[in-house]
Amino acid sequence: MYPKIILKPGKEESLRRFHPWVFSGAIARVEGGTLEEGDKAQVYSSQGDFLGVGHAQVGSISLRVLAFEPVSIDAGFYRRRIRQALELRRKMNLITPRNNTFRLIHGEGDSLPGLVVDIYGNTAVMQAHSPGMHLDRELIASALMEECAGWVENVYYKSENTLPFKAELDAQDGYLVGERGEERPVAVENGLQFYPDWEEGQKTGFFIDQRDNRALVERYAAQKRVLNMFCYTGGFSLYALRAGAREVVSVDSSEKAVALTRQNVALNFGKCAPHQAVACDAFDYLREHGKDFDLMILDPPAFAKHRNVLHQALQGYRKLNAIAFKNIAPGGILFTFSCSQAVSRQDFRLAVFSAAAQSGRNVRILHQLSQPADHPVNLYHPEGEYLKGLVLYVE
Repeated sequence: MYPKIILKPGKEESLRRFHPWVFSGAIARVEGGTLEEGDKAQVYSSQGDFLGVGHAQVGSISLRVLAFEPVSIDAGFYRRRIRQALELRRKMNLITPRNNTFRLIHGEGDSLPGLVVDIYGNTAVMQAHSPGMHLDRELIASALMEECAGWVENVYYKSENTLPFKAELDAQDGYLVGERGEERPVAVENGLQFYPDWEEGQKTGFFIDQRDNRALVERYAAQKRVLNMFCYTGGFSLYALRAGAREVVSVDSSEKAVALTRQNVALNFGKCAPHQAVACDAFDYLREHGKDFDLMILDPPAFAKHRNVLHQALQGYRKLNAIAFKNIAPGGILFTFSCSQAVSRQDFRLAVFSAAAQSGRNVRILHQLSQPADHPVNLYHPEGEYLKGLVLYVE
């Protein structure tokens, strides 16, 4: 049905354990045709045993397995996978009047490696991270519309900056289904309203993966002075304000992000909320103005997107947290995060430990945080766990 990738002897064990990646060094040869970027292919052991079927690509990861049984990767396949993902989100009780914003497809965690789909009300925002998903984008959009009929009206494709640049696919962002409405879209998360910016914003327009952690901030923020570093659209700030924080300061280096934070605050609390948004370098602000806050949130962008910059990233986390430990008020609470997939949970914890030791302050762990349930981690693909965080009590 599809070209066959034959593995070298002994290289099939990871696939027998259901890991969904085939690395280039494991491949002996290809039979039944040549493989181009994004082509579908089957994988066989050197003994001729079928192992899986998926999307081929050029690079160290040569194939992402979509199924470990012989199936056709067609419209019906995508509909089944999307239906399964949707059923799981319903079991999570995510689709309610108080919450219309969630991740529907999380790559390997939903058995669709290379694909992300986020839902904002009646719009699905699709990102392809592999050539195969890019080539199948129309099939996927049609499957989304069928499985989410009467609910999703638009599918926006946003993959210009997520596909491998060497693939030269010339991806263009835009609507695959529907169009931008005249009214500005509003996303609802746990009863709070946000203006998502999927056309020009980061990722798919909002950081859905911090939903549960933002709710935890709300539990601690009453009557506190709160500093939200790397605020982007102000998610943590809104939860702190709803909790009754005495003062909230949101900081981001992007003027556009800061403007959107102000708009989100006004949307929920009016223009008289005890909130200040500042466009400034995070390290500079934290060093010069970050003293005596009762609650701090450090949620920086990924410091390490590849393992070859891991050491530099860990230095960045140590430096950032050291400044926070130095400045936070006695009895303060620090939420600190890493979204770098290349940084392990243990590496991040060690970096924070080093920063705490440098400060000489007594620090206790209150919570160890991760990504929410709509960003599931495939048990056979631990690399899918990328978000890690700590909630610390600093004496």
